[in-house]
Amino acid sequence: MVGSRNAGRVGRYGLAWEFEFRVWELRGQGLSIEEIASTVEKSATWVSRIISRRGGMPPRRIPPGSRARKGQHLTISDREAILAGLAAGYSMRTIAASLGVSPSTISREVARNRDRRLVGAGVDYSPARAQLKAVHRRHRVRPCKLATNARLRDWVQEKLSQQRWSPKLIALMLVEEFPDDVSMRVSHETIYQALYVQAKGGLRRELTTYLRTRRKQRKSRSSTERRGRISDMVNIADRPFDPDDRSVPGHWEGDEIIGKDHKSALVTVVERQTRYAVIIRLPDGHGPEPVARVIAERFGEFPTRMRKSLTWDQGVEMGQHKQITAATKMDVYFCDPHSPWQRGTNENTNGLIRGFFPKGTDFRDVTDEEVAHVEYLINTRPRPTLELQTPADMFEKLLMR
Repeated sequence: MVGSRNAGRVGRYGLAWEFEFRVWELRGQGLSIEEIASTVEKSATWVSRIISRRGGMPPRRIPPGSRARKGQHLTISDREAILAGLAAGYSMRTIAASLGVSPSTISREVARNRDRRLVGAGVDYSPARAQLKAVHRRHRVRPCKLATNARLRDWVQEKLSQQRWSPKLIALMLVEEFPDDVSMRVSHETIYQALYVQAKGGLRRELTTYLRTRRKQRKSRSSTERRGRISDMVNIADRPFDPDDRSVPGHWEGDEIIGKDHKSALVTVVERQTRYAVIIRLPDGHGPEPVARVIAERFGEFPTRMRKSLTWDQGVEMGQHKQITAATKMDVYFCDPHSPWQRGTNENTNGLIRGFFPKGTDFRDVTDEEVAHVEYLINTRPRPTLELQTPADMFEKLLMR
């Protein structure tokens, strides 16, 4: 029974993999820690410890005994068949043929899993003990590449902490920066593993504060949208271009990032083709009037061909959208309620900005110079979607046409 005193214990090898896998299986079904604890008849603290020690990341492998054999990996059923064959006096070659593996696989399996306690019982091979040892070997902690390559680790840490690059961007830029050095290669998933699964070593846990989400554990993202009553709204469905078409410049997406206690905000507007971001600080209120004013002032600097449309959510801060259109000649379109993906370029950029100004930031305590510096960093950041060009370079080329 799962909840018995010895449930999940495997002697000197620690927690049984199959038992821990059940926790992750339930976690993947969306159950809370309390619900998982009730199901496996353990305390919530125990379940929380299992999840937190891996930074919220489920193991990449499933229990060997719960799947069909892959390659030369033997299952518990295979090992029981080996025991039956040995007891019947069959040769290693005959047993191997019946299981469809190499004879050397069987001979190594038997040789390294002899149990001295069974000497004299006829066959000194224990399938259960062999399976236990195999699970332990397969899931033993191995140092990751970042733990053994100091040069690679230093480069990754610098880009995380100083440039605020994402793990995915770091993985791509390593190929660009070191095209002939295969030792300077690491996947973005390995970086996440090194950050969140501390047993793997390599990167310090505190570096997660430089990631966009700043979370101590990985988990799925969720989004919420604000709704407001705005007169004469034109729906996004009436935009004159296909949502996936970015061939024409001058179409923008915008939103607000709200500061502490809703007293201040940032207005963020992103050009769809180049991903060029405009960030404006609103330290003294972020209602319709100041939003319309700062957008009109900033976009007055751009040529008319770069001011075609602006897409926003249904936030009440766009109550003066007609004034924005009159001042900038940009048509304003509104997303459907609770549909942030309809302005996904802006949502992604806001995530980058939150890496510099986390939730709870009071923008009254932030200077315009600091905001301008963040805008510069984001616009000079190479983007995979732009084939590693920067938004600033692409936007400048458009302005010079």
